Amino acid sequence: MVQRGGGQLKTRQKDRDNPPPADPWNEIRPGLWMGGHIRVGADGEEPVVVRREFDLVLSLYQREGHGPAPGVEHHFAEMPDGPLTEAQLGEVERFTGLAVAAVRAGRTTLVRCHAGQNRSGLVVAQALVELGMDLPAAIAVIRQRRSPGALSNPLFVQYLESGLPTARLLTGLGS
Repeated sequence: MVQRGGGQLKTRQKDRDNPPPADPWNEIRPGLWMGGHIRVGADGEEPVVVRREFDLVLSLYQREGHGPAPGVEHHFAEMPDGPLTEAQLGEVERFTGLAVAAVRAGRTTLVRCHAGQNRSGLVVAQALVELGMDLPAAIAVIRQRRSPGALSNPLFVQYLESGLPTARLLTGLGS
């Protein structure tokens, strides 16, 4: 559920007890990275700032001052770590297409959200499928290389299992 509070759009799901990973980002397959805006450090949560480490940055959450640097190709689509609308699922499909095209072109690509586990996992898993991996293997490699808590949002796994175009159509029927 998207909530407003304190003037900032709240998009992070609070009912999962998965701490952010310690790494700012992890390479899931050559050229395709998954990360977040925060990580767990020695003193708790620490900010993650992207500069020029990647050719393309796809952000599903945004925080001022977290990059990327000017001149780095950057796409942003705000979305919750919860039920997605038809339009938001369309953005997931668009981001997946951008990621797949970039990886195929040899461009380093970072897909990121708040902690780098669910929203980014949805896009990265679909990209892996479109790059030839089956879905169970895609989910397993994300959990192995990013975090065991990645894709802990069961609804996102359902979207992947039904196929994003089907999920988008079914979501659109309810609106």
